[in-house]
Amino acid sequence: MRIDPLGIDGAWIIEPQRLTDERGWFARLVDVDLFAARGIDPTVVQESVAWNEKAGTLRGIHLQEGDAAEGKLIRCTSGAAYDVIVDLRADSATFRQWRAVTLTAENHLTVWAPPGTAHGYLTLEAGTELVYRMNRPYVPEAGAGVRWDDPVLGIDWPSAPAVVSDRDRAWPLLTAG
Repeated sequence: MRIDPLGIDGAWIIEPQRLTDERGWFARLVDVDLFAARGIDPTVVQESVAWNEKAGTLRGIHLQEGDAAEGKLIRCTSGAAYDVIVDLRADSATFRQWRAVTLTAENHLTVWAPPGTAHGYLTLEAGTELVYRMNRPYVPEAGAGVRWDDPVLGIDWPSAPAVVSDRDRAWPLLTAG
């Protein structure tokens, strides 16, 4: 497997290396030793799935704060999504920076979003499904977020969203300071 930095402190793009033969292919998705060498904690305490009916559906930008801060392995199992990680850790060298990667069912990429980073995505196809593996339990009262269109972040989305929940529209804007 290949593990490359995403450009956010502690965030990675994980690409499985396929072993192909007459049956098809096989690839490792998690390797505890390789992950540990990069600070990735692949402990899975929860796994969730998000299915999106329409292209242009935006989810995010969400995170868990405080002791509930979670790391996430995120993978697309059908369709395609423009996946965004935002660094909201004030002590990080990449504070308030964002990076994006297109996750598809065909490219089999996984993103590691470390604790303290926020995550969101825009679906590029109808019927897009993403699977999340979290290393901390979900704590509703620790949930937080920032607006997907926050001018301080200036995220370059590939298109305007067609579907955004009321909750995601209501997240606060960051201040320029």
